Amino acid sequence: MSLRSIPKKGEQFRLNKYIAQSGLCSRREADERIANGEVTVNGNLVIEMGFKVTMDDKVEVKGKALNPEPPVYLLLNKPKNTITTTSDEHGRNTVMDEIEHATGYRVYPVGRLDRNTTGLLLLTNDGDVAHRLMHPSFKVRKTYEVVCERPLTDVELAGFQKGIPLDDGVAKAHKVQGFTDASDRFQLSVFEGRNRLIRRMVEYYGTEVTKLKRIKYAGLDLKGVPPGRWRFVRDKEIVDLRVLVKLKPLEKVVTVKKAATKTPKRKKKRKKR
Repeated sequence: MSLRSIPKKGEQFRLNKYIAQSGLCSRREADERIANGEVTVNGNLVIEMGFKVTMDDKVEVKGKALNPEPPVYLLLNKPKNTITTTSDEHGRNTVMDEIEHATGYRVYPVGRLDRNTTGLLLLTNDGDVAHRLMHPSFKVRKTYEVVCERPLTDVELAGFQKGIPLDDGVAKAHKVQGFTDASDRFQLSVFEGRNRLIRRMVEYYGTEVTKLKRIKYAGLDLKGVPPGRWRFVRDKEIVDLRVLVKLKPLEKVVTVKKAATKTPKRKKKRKKR
């Protein structure tokens, strides 16, 4: 089941909300597009902040028609060798391939995981939630399970919380937990989302990450979701996500098809000759 907010027929709501619900961007970015003269309503240029529309209006951004959709949230356990993008010109497997036919609505990955990093990835068409989850000011916690080429000492593990000097600034872990049964494996939580952050922090100690898996993100976890499978984010989890990023709960609730945990079979891609 999932929460969805659907305006009634004829109900007026702000233009920036219409654009955000189309999955294009957040409301703040929508306001910038409106101010820049990129938006038309029923063929007329609109630059007025707070302008209201209905579901019957035709809204275009740079000539591209938008279709507001009810918010959809999916949780994917991303497998290895999968690109976090909506498409790939080289024909490589993407996260969109992993959730193909999962929903009739367009969704987009929130942030990204490296090709060889596995684990929890959130996908949604809720532009407001996605923008805030990725913004550093909201300090969204991300927890990873890390395996290194060599075991790290207790001093080195403690160093993650003290701070690791990187080329783009000091990086600090919020929490680090080692495992008594595997000295080369540990868990690490951070609030940042810099490129290859965990790998670079480990490389500071002269070793490399051999396996990296995100096991928690913004209060969500992978319980009951095997690699390569997905599920809809539950109602309570959606409420918690919106509270986390200081957004009001969705006003209207409707049911959707039962959450799936098995990725539907995909057609094999034809190899280019």
